Amino acid sequence: MTSLTIDEKYMHRCLQLARLGLDSVSPNPMVGSVIVFKNRVIGEGYHEKYGQAHAEVNAINSVKNQELLKDSTLYVNLEPCSHYGKTPPCADLIIEKKIPRVVIACKDSCSLVCGAGIEKLEKAKCEVLVGILEPKARELNKRFFTFHEKKRPYIILKWAQTADGFIDKIRRKKGINASWITNDICKKLVHKWRSEEDAFMVGTNTAVLDNPQLTTRNWTGKNPLRIVIDRTLKIPVTHYLRNDKAKTFFFTEKTHKNTINTEFIQIDFSQNILPQIIKELFNRSVQSLVVEGGTQLLQSFIDADLWDETRIFTNTELFFQKGVAAPKIGGTVTGKEMYSETCLVMMENKM
Repeated sequence: MTSLTIDEKYMHRCLQLARLGLDSVSPNPMVGSVIVFKNRVIGEGYHEKYGQAHAEVNAINSVKNQELLKDSTLYVNLEPCSHYGKTPPCADLIIEKKIPRVVIACKDSCSLVCGAGIEKLEKAKCEVLVGILEPKARELNKRFFTFHEKKRPYIILKWAQTADGFIDKIRRKKGINASWITNDICKKLVHKWRSEEDAFMVGTNTAVLDNPQLTTRNWTGKNPLRIVIDRTLKIPVTHYLRNDKAKTFFFTEKTHKNTINTEFIQIDFSQNILPQIIKELFNRSVQSLVVEGGTQLLQSFIDADLWDETRIFTNTELFFQKGVAAPKIGGTVTGKEMYSETCLVMMENKM
């Protein structure tokens, strides 16, 4: 491993701290901050929960001797904010505390900041260094940057398939249980993912036949937003997705009264529905979306080149011989993991 410079060393720690907010800060980015006095860490903090104090504030407040701040360097993996939102501007606090040097991994691409925090610090005669471990910082907050730069959620496609490439047996009627392909370890992993991403989506047939819950019942954490495509509202009211126990969006052509946790969003099914859905999700600040199935819905995202990442489980010992074929996709493999007989392959869309 290549040795890190002093600035990279402390920025690496910022990224470690930032990651602790993975399941609790969206739609804000994950941010960590470290304060160093004479090559000694005197303060650390991270953005712990959406609506609460930002990383820089928590790091500054953790410093016992505030007088040391006047001769310290503040490290942070994202440009300090310069506007009033749910909290005051972090740049103003840095200036108020007379911190002379700030090292930043990358500029904030949100239109409310986008260089304004850096400009404010420089006008206050603060030495600002930008770009330390920038690729790693952007990777950490890829959901945030995708949302603000591409004006859409970060999209993950996920499915399980047999060794011979099927995601299910042929099922024409509801009430016939889905053919379970993976194992309990993989199931728990998926529920962990649900706690980390903003939303999970299924199509009509998957919702009707599988009656999924799309919750984190096998993991400790928040439930994701559940998203269902149901053109004619055919999903029975007795199904889990209609139980109002988790926030749910139904994309439909029908009018229907919203309930406490369920919103019925009308779109035009005579037109391409994916751009309409993506626009609605962007307008509602949904930064990450996992598409779970079925094949037709997944393939529509693939064909539209509307995806960033795939997570594909393959049971290497299970064969169906015939059934519902898995989607066809290409991409850059970024990792493989084995969970007993099941192989998880992760890919990114580099286009």
